[in-house]
Amino acid sequence: MSVVAGAAASARGLVWGRVLRGVDLEVPAGQLTVVVGVAGAGKTTLLDCVGGLRRPDRGNVHIGADRITGFGDAALTRVRRDRIGFVFATCSLLPSLSVGQNIRIAQDLGGSQPDQCWFDTVVDLLGLAALLKEKPDRLTAGQRQRVACARAFLNKPDVVLADEPAAELDRRESAALLGFLRMWVRKIGQAVLLATSDPFVAAHADRVLVLADGRITGEITRPTADSVRAVLERR
Repeated sequence: MSVVAGAAASARGLVWGRVLRGVDLEVPAGQLTVVVGVAGAGKTTLLDCVGGLRRPDRGNVHIGADRITGFGDAALTRVRRDRIGFVFATCSLLPSLSVGQNIRIAQDLGGSQPDQCWFDTVVDLLGLAALLKEKPDRLTAGQRQRVACARAFLNKPDVVLADEPAAELDRRESAALLGFLRMWVRKIGQAVLLATSDPFVAAHADRVLVLADGRITGEITRPTADSVRAVLERR
């Protein structure tokens, strides 16, 4: 089972001082875990710490059994490449490459070949099989984000970290993307940690962790948009 555990106890920002305070969480496989909070709550900093992009000043981050906060720069680079998938608000696809090439870019740059059966599974589950030869500028925003998800999933990571992946999508595209993520989590057993400030997005989670002022202050196990909105309005 893939687990991210013991995430950053504390981390400091460059300007605003301490950003995370005593955060402790676990992200099990086969579950879409959402961290929700208003702007400035510390969501992106948390994902950066879990993903090895920022080192917490106290505490530990584990990917499976490995404590990555003890790793050097070269080892962290390998972890980010091989064991963590990233999906951001802006998908950053290369416009000169086809959809298929964008999905395989990490493997192509590394001189390796993805398992073709697994590649086919990824693109089929994300509804991209008919779009592999298209260029990104021919796709909708929602399709581009699905390509970004496929790129993140292709390496069979222990965990996928998604930072506001639906921020640039309309409600229809957002619902479609989140539906694909939920299906992926259930069919493949992927661990996904998603950060958002949008109650509509958070309502698609298996569980919601509420982050406020750098602390996890609550958990919603059967989230709805209304229940998440009510919690955020009290912050």
